[in-house]
Amino acid sequence: MEIIYFAGGCLWGVQAFIKTLPGVSYTEAGRANGTSHTLDGDYDGYAECVKTEFDPTVVTIKELMSYFLEIIDPYSVNKQGQDVGEKYRTGVYSENPDHLKEAEEFLREREDYDRIVVEVLPLTNYVKSAEEHQDRLAKCPNDYCHIPEALLNKYK
Repeated sequence: MEIIYFAGGCLWGVQAFIKTLPGVSYTEAGRANGTSHTLDGDYDGYAECVKTEFDPTVVTIKELMSYFLEIIDPYSVNKQGQDVGEKYRTGVYSENPDHLKEAEEFLREREDYDRIVVEVLPLTNYVKSAEEHQDRLAKCPNDYCHIPEALLNKYK
């Protein structure tokens, strides 16, 4: 199993979507690439993200990227749906340089690459979100989500 992190706006919907994908064995709501090591206080530069454990013999990074682009607006800076702010920026993070290379290659192959604002960066810091945010949409299905319900259920 390997791990990659996806930031796509509010993490509730991103987690609900990613956990349905083929080859994904585990997801965890969290924050990536901030400056602190705690959930106390402000976001300290963090992006809301979903830690994603996957089987690379079942799903590739490029396939995960293709799924990911189904649920985000890759041209939007610090905004997805009604969620606005740096913590809602889009990004792909990993400690594995090969993951980042494949993610970047996937984006570069797109004809609209020059307009895409998705970060592809090494993971520098990660903090797991509080338990109330883990699988939030399963616990509270009527909570706001910027991802259309049809997409949330597309791969179930």
